[in-house]
Formats: sequence, C-alpha cells, structure tokens
Amino acid sequence: QVQLLESGGGLVQAGDSLRLSCAASGRTFSRYAMGWFRQAPGKEREFVSAIRWSGANTYYADSVKGRFTISRDNAKNTVYLQMNSLKPEDTAVYFCAAELWGSGSSLPNVYTYWGQGTQVTVSS
Repeated sequence: QVQLLESGGGLVQAGDSLRLSCAASGRTFSRYAMGWFRQAPGKEREFVSAIRWSGANTYYADSVKGRFTISRDNAKNTVYLQMNSLKPEDTAVYFCAAELWGSGSSLPNVYTYWGQGTQVTVSS
C-alpha cells in the first residue's frame, strides 16, 4: 500500500513558477513510476508528466513540454513537478499517481495509487 500526499499548489499569476511535491509512504518508493495528472473543472483528467521507476526516462504532455520538469528523490520518497512560465490554462487540480515497476505511462488507468490532489490556479 502506498499513500501519496501532494503539496505546493496555490494561486499565482501568469508567468510565475510553482513546485509541486508528492510525498509517498513506504520503503519501496524507488520501485514505482510516478505520474502527474491534472483535472480542470468540467474536463477529463489529463496526463501532465511521468518518470520511470528508475528515473532514467521522463515524459511530458506537449502542452507543458519545455515549461515543466519532473524529478524524483528516492531518498526522500518524493517526486516533484517544477512548473515554470505558468499559463491560465494550467489551472487545475494536480494529482500524483504511482505504478509499481512502471515505465511512466500517460494513461491514468494503469496507475494504482493516487493522491488527493492540490489546486493550482493561474490568474491572467
């Protein structure tokens, strides 16, 4: 069982930066691929970024490529999402998710564990 807790969301202006964190419970964090997804009101949950369990590969949605960076610190059981040059369309609830021995899929249904989400609001 893995429990995930996101933090770092908030209200910012367009062009600002935020860093989201997702802290995981347990001693097997390094075995999990981690993904970030987001969901805006009235929209489906969409893929943002993912990192392979080994950390060797990272993946990004086209909409965030070049602006967001995913990373992980296995010693701290934490995955991060550095978000730069934020836009109003980035406004959403951001969720982290974990998949055992995962490759870093963009499909939400392959992830087993989910956090409760953190709100990011970007004003224009």
